[in-house]
Amino acid sequence: MYLVDGKEYVCTVPVTLSIFNDKWKLDVIWYLLEGEKRYTELFQVINKITKKTLTAKLRELEEKGLINRVAYAEVPPKVIYSLTPLGKELKPLLEEMYKWGMKYVEVRGEIVED
Repeated sequence: MYLVDGKEYVCTVPVTLSIFNDKWKLDVIWYLLEGEKRYTELFQVINKITKKTLTAKLRELEEKGLINRVAYAEVPPKVIYSLTPLGKELKPLLEEMYKWGMKYVEVRGEIVED
């Protein structure tokens, strides 16, 4: 049995699923794998996310220890987000998910140019 954040789990797969229970968190992690980003950069690159949702997902990922948030006392405010060492460990997993997704598109879909 595993106890994480006050919840009991029999298996660690549901622990992982409880963290990534929506698509936005994986998008944030994916783009932060490229390196640190400002809030505006993340907002521009993540399709169809609202500012309210992005703010909430960044807070949740910070709370889970997967991203760092550094705020600089400047005008206008400057906030930089980056992955923690634990967050960086997701890279091989997300790369494999990307490869599998591409293979699935080849078999079941098509690539459409904008």
